[in-house]
Amino acid sequence: MKKMLNILLGLLFAITAVMVGWAAISGGAEVAISCNLIWGYVLLVIAIVSVLWAAIKSMMTNPASVKTTMLAVVLVVVIVGAALGIALSHEGLTIPNSAGGVFDDPFELIISEVGILVTYVVAAATLLVTLYAEVRNLLN
Repeated sequence: MKKMLNILLGLLFAITAVMVGWAAISGGAEVAISCNLIWGYVLLVIAIVSVLWAAIKSMMTNPASVKTTMLAVVLVVVIVGAALGIALSHEGLTIPNSAGGVFDDPFELIISEVGILVTYVVAAATLLVTLYAEVRNLLN
């Protein structure tokens, strides 16, 4: 099963590399960018389904993991909720675009800012966890 998942992961990486390469070689053609966005959404759906499936499977095979899973869900809700609160507090902002106009759709701006803030938190958490793990391995 693990070998099959590694092959699937390699296939997803290869498809992503081809898609990004196509967008770069085409000079950012609208079709290439649109296909890359759709592929990104497909990957996002696959990631969400995988995380939910793994959490449910873990809870069924190990009832003690329910507490950890619920803690993770609460943590995600708190982080996304805090990002949403921050984004909603910036009401009335307009962001300039490359065409000389502005992005002024409030829904678009809120979703973008929430995504950016959550990405910052996840990146920082990833760095901290990696540093902690490496230091712990170094000391053991």
